[in-house]
Amino acid sequence: MLTVGTEWLIEASGCDAEALRDAERLREIFARAIRELGLHVLGEAQWHKFPGEGGVTGLAMLTESHLACHTYPEFGVATFNLYCCRERPAWAWEERLREMLGASAVGVQSVRRALPVIVPPAFETRHTPAREGEA
Repeated sequence: MLTVGTEWLIEASGCDAEALRDAERLREIFARAIRELGLHVLGEAQWHKFPGEGGVTGLAMLTESHLACHTYPEFGVATFNLYCCRERPAWAWEERLREMLGASAVGVQSVRRALPVIVPPAFETRHTPAREGEA
């Protein structure tokens, strides 16, 4: 199997609603994960704060792939997705999200992205018929 990356899917619940509306706090989570995992951001991360009591969506393109989040303050929930095309150690999501968002429960799924290695058949010598008048 050819491993092309690992994807982490994270759900945090029981979070502080105000923390989930705070784009700066979510930026700090991104910055800490990026720093502690040795990741590299391409350009600027993009952030959108939904109006009123809405949550925040963030996306950072990485040389390793991407880090994204979406928060639901009305439910006390934050979701994160980290995809890395190179091997990385697991990050301490549970510890960090309890500390930084007040999460009471954190679930982390790790998905290894792998494909079977397919070896193309050997190139065959192709015979093209001679045109009239050619040898």
